[in-house]
Amino acid sequence: MIRSEILREIAPVLRDRLVVCNIGIPSQELHAIDDQPSNFYMLGTMGLASSIGLGLALAQPKPVIAIDGDGSVLTNLATLATIANNVADNFILLIIDNGSYGSTGDQPTYAGRKTSLAAVAAACGCYNVVECHGHETRDALRDALDSGQMTVIVCKCDSGNAKMPVITMDPVVIRDRFMKSVSG
Repeated sequence: MIRSEILREIAPVLRDRLVVCNIGIPSQELHAIDDQPSNFYMLGTMGLASSIGLGLALAQPKPVIAIDGDGSVLTNLATLATIANNVADNFILLIIDNGSYGSTGDQPTYAGRKTSLAAVAAACGCYNVVECHGHETRDALRDALDSGQMTVIVCKCDSGNAKMPVITMDPVVIRDRFMKSVSG
């Protein structure tokens, strides 16, 4: 499975939940698959979806799901230590690990070689780390939501991007409708 197929599989689970989605193509894919006001699409801040998601979870009680990529997490590895040391049981970090920088041309990442992001998260002190394959992601996400515990899910999948249109929605509109979902 590639990332877009995983997003399509988990879209019903994500519906009406607070979701912070990784930059570029992942946000384009989620937007095209099932645009929701409760989705915050990152348009240009690589490596920060997990940090923003954690901050949002710490600031309010609703469940928050941050969808990040292996390349983005590798650019901000400190986010895993921050997550481990600031536990928010309403926070789920879903790392879609396709072993590549998908938004910039599928160049390989170290997660596609020797670096295990699940092992790094556990070494940072994240106590509930789940590694799964693409077809298992929906069940892993449901289990994490049902557990009521902060969870880091590392979903291993194939590299590849779906052809999706660019998000033309103004970033201010994305922010404003998302903030209504947070406060509503």
